[in-house]
Amino acid sequence: MWGSRKRLTDDINRWRAAGWVTSEGEEHILREIASAKRGVGLASVLGILASVLLGFAAISFVAAHWQDMPRLSRLALLFSLIGGGYGVAGLFAWRGQRLFSDAAILFAVIAFGASIALISQMFHIDGNPPDGVLLWMLGAIVAGVALQSHPALALAMVLAALWAGMQSGQSGAVHWPFLVAWTAVTAAFVWQQWRPGIHIAGVALSGFIITLGYLLDTGYRHELVAVTGVAGTALAIAASKLRPDTEAIAAPVLGYAIAVAFAGMFALQFWGFTSSGELMFLAAVTLAFLLAAIWYGVTMQHRGAVWLGYIGFSIEILALYWKTVGTILDTSLFFLVAGLIVAGLAFMAWRLAMRSTPQEVTL
Repeated sequence: MWGSRKRLTDDINRWRAAGWVTSEGEEHILREIASAKRGVGLASVLGILASVLLGFAAISFVAAHWQDMPRLSRLALLFSLIGGGYGVAGLFAWRGQRLFSDAAILFAVIAFGASIALISQMFHIDGNPPDGVLLWMLGAIVAGVALQSHPALALAMVLAALWAGMQSGQSGAVHWPFLVAWTAVTAAFVWQQWRPGIHIAGVALSGFIITLGYLLDTGYRHELVAVTGVAGTALAIAASKLRPDTEAIAAPVLGYAIAVAFAGMFALQFWGFTSSGELMFLAAVTLAFLLAAIWYGVTMQHRGAVWLGYIGFSIEILALYWKTVGTILDTSLFFLVAGLIVAGLAFMAWRLAMRSTPQEVTL
């Protein structure tokens, strides 16, 4: 949000200098920008961090004195922490301080999760630890939806990933119910039109898809991950071309699909045994995919695709160096080939820049 405001302000100054915007119009626009509510600010960030720290401080204090309190006092204290958090959240909401209200809701949700563990300990409930995380996640979802709290929903997605990870760690298999939890939390993000939540959902789903390569068929199904990523990339590009109104969703999907595809291709090359011929073929396919991602990002002004392509390209080149130096390729020959590829990439970018305006190709 901070970056977009600064870019918009710089653009307005440039438009005024070019004569496209009058001085009076610039003044009105800048006043409108200044009066607009910020989505994320220093106060909100510090408020969220404070709620997390206070939540853990309160729970640590309770846990330290847990054995010294009678059971009824323990339960009363736990419910007081939860109820107090929601009460403070209601007070902040009534005063119109939504950011601090969200921080208080997050405090209450953290207290709820700690209460699950402490109550289980108090009554000697021996169960499956992931079940406690599941209950905590459900409480976070209810709080996030009922009170329209973005931080609570973000915590719910983190807990969904933790739940799936714990279950997979115990069974050594894919925990498919994660997709149900992911869908529920993502639907809440979409309903509340919270764009950062879409990115959180993208990261969670991308991580789940990447783990499929390590969990399916004794950990050697990375081709499925690569194909899924490539298919997601193609679908995102097609959606952007055929339905421009879906660009807000297609753009982040494209970025995460590129990351998934590269993760699968990378694992195919460097996880397990591959012959020299297979390695060179897979490396060529991977580099071609990354160069295509960079080319598309430059031509369509998709900065995420450009930087993901650059980062992936660098990682691939370094990994190939460590894998092949002294065997398939001599060190100098390797850097010669890599340098020629990068030079070709630079030439391609320069030609594209010559056919575009400076503003369009700014990365």
